Amino acid sequence: MAAHSKSAASRGDMAPEREDAVALARTAALGGAKVATSINRIGKVAFELTDRQGAVLKMATAIRARSCGIFAFCNMHTFNLARRSPAFASALSKATIFNDGLGIDVARMILFGAPFPDNLNGTDLTPALLASLDRRTSVFILGSQPGVADEAARQLERRFPLVTVVGRQHGYFDRNESGRIADRIRAAQTDLVLVGMGNPQQELWAAEMAARTGAVILCVGAFLDFVSGRISRAPRFVRTIRCEWLYRLALEPMRLSRRYLGGAVPFLWAVSRERLQRRASGRLAPANCLV
Repeated sequence: MAAHSKSAASRGDMAPEREDAVALARTAALGGAKVATSINRIGKVAFELTDRQGAVLKMATAIRARSCGIFAFCNMHTFNLARRSPAFASALSKATIFNDGLGIDVARMILFGAPFPDNLNGTDLTPALLASLDRRTSVFILGSQPGVADEAARQLERRFPLVTVVGRQHGYFDRNESGRIADRIRAAQTDLVLVGMGNPQQELWAAEMAARTGAVILCVGAFLDFVSGRISRAPRFVRTIRCEWLYRLALEPMRLSRRYLGGAVPFLWAVSRERLQRRASGRLAPANCLV
């Protein structure tokens, strides 16, 4: 009973995101309007320079156009992985990348003199996108542990009336099954795939299979765990002061300590070195410059 209450509280804590998306829904309903694109490159990652409204509009437009586009989020950990893995950096280059977390804001301040307009983490932006939908949208859920996708599907259909979950698949499948899963997604006439398998697996899978699925792919990280109630989110005030990473570190210290604590030094070193290289070559740019 206690576990059920905790899950319900976790899901309820995310509900205000739907209210925030009402205005976005009006904007995202602009038919096939083109969405302006501005890019900031930091290291090997090209970030979309936009606010929350612009991000939702861009994704909603891609869904309506059935573009087979890929959308993903990059935080400090993702950035570090891309530095070390050319294959992962290549996968990210095929996606529209949104900034996620305080570390990436710090990087932009070092290189461009100002933070990004908004923090665009997937756990907040995904429900904002779903709440903005102005027509029935078929969604396929891929990722997390067995059983999580089933509960996530129930919660998403309950909270978002225009979402129809047309398929689900846990993330612990043999990679030889990737093609078969992509074919299932296409056969279900899916509009949007929510892929929650963690970095770098979800982005690598998306880069390889997006065209075969015939759908837009959104790499959502731990969103499925949160919406299903398997993991609770930090209290709202903790998120407001940009310390959700500390809350998650306290919940999973063995898994996340190397990512959050061990990754900070190489991340800051890489960004600082890039700043020195840009200064030496005369490429240091003001905050509104697109580089």
